[in-house]
Amino acid sequence: MADAATTALVKLIFEKLADEVFKEYARAQGIHSELENLGRELSLIQALLHDASEKEVTEKSVGLWLSSLQHLAYDIEDVLDDVATEAMRRELTQESGASTSKVKKLIVPTCCTNFSLSHRLSPKIDTITIELQRLYKANAELGLTVKDGKERDPNRGNETSLLESDVVGREGEKKRLLKKLLGGDGSSKENFSIVPIVGMGGVGKTTLARMLYNDTQVKDHFQLKAWVCVSDDFDVFKISKTIFQDVSKENKEFENLNQLQVALTEQLKDKRFLLVLDDVWTENYDHWENLARPLKSGAPGSRVIMTTRKKELLKTLGFGHLDLLESLSSEDALSLFALHALGVDTFDPYPNLREKGEAIVKKCGTLPLALKSIGRLLRTKTTPEKWDDVLSSQLWDSKYVGDLPEDWKDFLFNKADLVLLWMGEGFLSQSNATKSQEDFGKEDFEALLSRSFLQHAPNDESLYVMHDLMNDLATFVAEDFVLRFENHTKLGKEALTKYRHMSFIPERYEAYQKFEPFKRARSLRTLLGVSMDQNRIRLTKLPKSFSKLRKLQHFDFRGTSYHIKLPLGIGELTSLQTLTKIVIGGDGGFAITELKGLNNLGGELSIVGLCKVQSAVDAHEAKLSLKKLTKLELNWGDGSQHETPEKEVLEELKPDSEWLKELAVKSYGGIEFPKWVGHPSFHRLVHVSIHNCKNCTSLPQLGQLPSLKELYISRMPNVEFIGSELTGTNQLTVAAFPSLEILRFESMHGWEVWSTNNEVSDAVFPCLRELQIVDSPKLIEVSLKTLLSALPCLRKLLIVNCPKMIEFSPEALPALEFLHFEDMFGWKIWSTNDAVFPCLRKLHINNCPELVDVSAEALPLLRVLKIDGCGDGVLRSLVQAASSITKLKMSSISGLTYEVWKGVIEHIGAVEEVRIEKCNEIRYLWESEEEASKVLVNIKKLTVSECSNLVSLGEKEEKDNFGSNLLSSLRILEVRDCDNMERCCCPNNIESLDISDCSSLTHVSFPTAAAGGGQKLKSIDIWGCEKLMEKISSASMPMLESINISDWTNLKSIMQLGNFIYLTSLIIKECNSMESLSALQMKNLSSLKVLEITNCRGIDPSCHGGVWPPNLCCLRIGGLKKPMSEWGPQNFPSSLVQLWLFGEPDVRNFRQLSHIFPSSLTHLWIERFGKLESLSMGLQHLTSLQHLTIEQCPKLKHLPKQLLPSLLSLKIEECSDLRKRCEGRGSHYYPLISHIPKIEIDSGFYTAESGFMIF
Repeated sequence: MADAATTALVKLIFEKLADEVFKEYARAQGIHSELENLGRELSLIQALLHDASEKEVTEKSVGLWLSSLQHLAYDIEDVLDDVATEAMRRELTQESGASTSKVKKLIVPTCCTNFSLSHRLSPKIDTITIELQRLYKANAELGLTVKDGKERDPNRGNETSLLESDVVGREGEKKRLLKKLLGGDGSSKENFSIVPIVGMGGVGKTTLARMLYNDTQVKDHFQLKAWVCVSDDFDVFKISKTIFQDVSKENKEFENLNQLQVALTEQLKDKRFLLVLDDVWTENYDHWENLARPLKSGAPGSRVIMTTRKKELLKTLGFGHLDLLESLSSEDALSLFALHALGVDTFDPYPNLREKGEAIVKKCGTLPLALKSIGRLLRTKTTPEKWDDVLSSQLWDSKYVGDLPEDWKDFLFNKADLVLLWMGEGFLSQSNATKSQEDFGKEDFEALLSRSFLQHAPNDESLYVMHDLMNDLATFVAEDFVLRFENHTKLGKEALTKYRHMSFIPERYEAYQKFEPFKRARSLRTLLGVSMDQNRIRLTKLPKSFSKLRKLQHFDFRGTSYHIKLPLGIGELTSLQTLTKIVIGGDGGFAITELKGLNNLGGELSIVGLCKVQSAVDAHEAKLSLKKLTKLELNWGDGSQHETPEKEVLEELKPDSEWLKELAVKSYGGIEFPKWVGHPSFHRLVHVSIHNCKNCTSLPQLGQLPSLKELYISRMPNVEFIGSELTGTNQLTVAAFPSLEILRFESMHGWEVWSTNNEVSDAVFPCLRELQIVDSPKLIEVSLKTLLSALPCLRKLLIVNCPKMIEFSPEALPALEFLHFEDMFGWKIWSTNDAVFPCLRKLHINNCPELVDVSAEALPLLRVLKIDGCGDGVLRSLVQAASSITKLKMSSISGLTYEVWKGVIEHIGAVEEVRIEKCNEIRYLWESEEEASKVLVNIKKLTVSECSNLVSLGEKEEKDNFGSNLLSSLRILEVRDCDNMERCCCPNNIESLDISDCSSLTHVSFPTAAAGGGQKLKSIDIWGCEKLMEKISSASMPMLESINISDWTNLKSIMQLGNFIYLTSLIIKECNSMESLSALQMKNLSSLKVLEITNCRGIDPSCHGGVWPPNLCCLRIGGLKKPMSEWGPQNFPSSLVQLWLFGEPDVRNFRQLSHIFPSSLTHLWIERFGKLESLSMGLQHLTSLQHLTIEQCPKLKHLPKQLLPSLLSLKIEECSDLRKRCEGRGSHYYPLISHIPKIEIDSGFYTAESGFMIF
């Protein structure tokens, strides 16, 4: 654990000591002999690290020894960095001669300078050497010995099919799954079926799959077998190739996916195969469809075992119910733990350890991953004392686990950032002729991911989180060196000096002053700004003391919402390896020349404000070409653009072509680009973005970049013609954009012609998967037919606001999955010439009024169809061509009458979601619910909106009709803004009902228990239906969780309100006939968390005697029968933390309302108090208040002074008198509110540390 970090650090130290240039400089400075002595002492200790690693957890003294060693190792590296920094400083300032070698440049042959460095560092080196000697002598007392510590290759590849010998407790699951593998499966429509193994990380999914894969019966049953570890990158080509290699035993190369899958189809044809897809993360159905094509050629009875933590893909594939692989039973977990800790699967030979083993298993939660990890730590340690050490270890202590904020368990990070940090720490320092440090880092990352130490983020597959157990373990190991500096962290003056790595974790609101303690962290190497709740940190500058953190290597504050103003002196932090964002300032601001000495910079760098760089000489001084930048943004900002100097500046900002992977150029003012932009020497470049370069008349030659995958071009109004200059060649036989997958053009308002020379070969865009052309109103020629016919891999095509394009008639789009046309006002013809779209799954046609018909043939896989602003002929022809649509959205379809709709509905039997908007000619959706249920057998959600002539859902729907169970699959019904709708009959199985702004509606047949329904309805929203006569009753809707009612004039009461035991949210607005609620009703609403009662003039809050729901958290109230001053004392529960007070015109101060403010409040909103003048009295007891919002109180002048010091946010809107007293440094309230992290006045953000408004 800790020894791994120490070992890596020691290894990095030896590499630095061995550097010849470094040694030569050390000799010149007179410190070489001291460093050699230090190295000898350190090598003696290095030999003890292997033994120390085995004893670290069980022997506290060894852990302390390792911690002391790691601190010393950091001190040694600090000394070496001081030497290297001084050498770099001399190199930068010394005048260089024409024939002077690099080493000679470093040497300043004056005894006074030699003496200066030697005098400063020699005492430090001697002190460290003495401490190393002390640590080495302690090894005898600790019992540390020299052991063979040869590094073992940590299985950098993925999981394999080879069976582990220590499988315990999965016999039952294996037997059940064997039946599925070997038995018949009549449910599958394909020749193969999927056998899923689903469970959390570390539970043993891969182990169980191996058991099945290597079973003798399975080997005999299947003719072909293949195992693929998929992990996070669901690369269809890579997976297909692995399958091909496994089943064919050949290692052939294929030019494209089609060629590969044709060969794989031949291998699988008529053969029964078993395929294991291990660790599948994708939830994308399209990924699966592309992979599955060759599998359909196999013989019936073929199987695919899929291990995954994700359920969505399997649900899409038809698995309604999934059996999750659970953790081991306690008995099996104990056996597995014994096997790894003792070498046998029972505690019988060690009865004195059984009780302790059971306690450890309980702490591990019976997860196999955790049991194996802890068991291996205890291997060969069979004395009760050693096991007691583990049980009593601080690893389990709540100090390290329980007291950590829960948010940290879900902290998100990306792979590239973590690899960069590893590189900076020296964990990836080994050299290899064919692999870079970054490559090794990616392999290590994948190894941790495959073993569930790291996991994918739940909602973003590009980000990761740490496994809970590993998080706790890492926290325990790193506690002496890593600090999570949170909002409430309080440390003594000396405490910060020992930490090498810190993360700053603010709450949503954070004060500038919180950064002041960092000036004491002189040994700090890493500082990360982390926004846990995804709200960006409001920070505009850093303290001046920040530039004194001379050891800082990583500074990452990408989570900030504004550009941070860096203090002077940042350019002297020569150890910096990560500085993600800088802003070029004016007078006294950050100058680009300060980058000169930061030659260790790597990874991501964004430079904003380049318009303030007036000289190419200054740009040259930044020396970007000497930095290992992988991602670079060059942003001129909104300043004036001068064409000539800006081109010269960009020329001098050329980065190192061996490292760069992503390049963004924004707001550049030159007419053309320097030749380095797009030069083939940038062979690693995968992403290029060019944005808002308003003076450019042409694009750079990007077509010869060999690895470019994504190209985004936007807002370049002076580019009129795009042709061969983009590809970088006039010869179509020469490959152009050989790797490009995504090409996007946006807001190209001057673009008229995209010339493809009327002929496009396979050598141009051979891998293009996505093409977008958005907002190019002058584009008249794109040679689209010719271009698209040469894009066999194109999956996504989006064309928006290109009104001069009039025809779409491609010859073949064999891989197209998504097609979107929008605002194509001149488009008249869609002719496919008998071409089919075999893979098209999503089709959107929006606002194409001239398009009247589509001559499309079969659309066998179309699932989503959205049509807006077209004629009914387009809708009819498309639904006839596609019989598998599951989601249909129609809006503004001219000619869509009830008769036309009846013809459409016959073709959409598979549909699950229907949305109809602004179709004003339709009066009914079906003849009767019985007829509809014969066709819409799968419908789950129905939304009808702004259909002004709709009368009811069914033509034969009567007033006294009750809901039926015929449309049994429908769960969500939404009807909005249908002015002529008179009645609505709700099917009994719906779970959510939303009816709003239907002014003619008089009758709704709610689901009722008498008709066999009402038991599933959980949410009801009714707004703006003033003629509606029905009532809401708990007897017919007992499961309601949410009621939201507004402007329902005839509603007088909610029947048996107190019986809604599941109700969590109740909102009643603008219901003037509503009667008061009783104390009993309020008391019985034990689940209610949110309550709003506003503008209901019939409700008197005093009627329920101040009794409120016992667990209420949030209350919004106002505009009722009696003014608040007459309510009397209110018995609010202690759970109430948020209170809105709304619309009391006669209140002048809050002294008369103090009785209605509970002391538990953390949030208070005060809105529409027209005569309110002062808040100075009445609120003084709100000691927990953190957030105060005041809106539309024009006469208010006085704030509650005693509460202002504890506020985290203050918002003032439409309070003219109060604004004058709060705005600006000289205002009346400035001294009292300047400390508040977030102040918003009339939508402008006032930052306390700078004293100005940001709009």
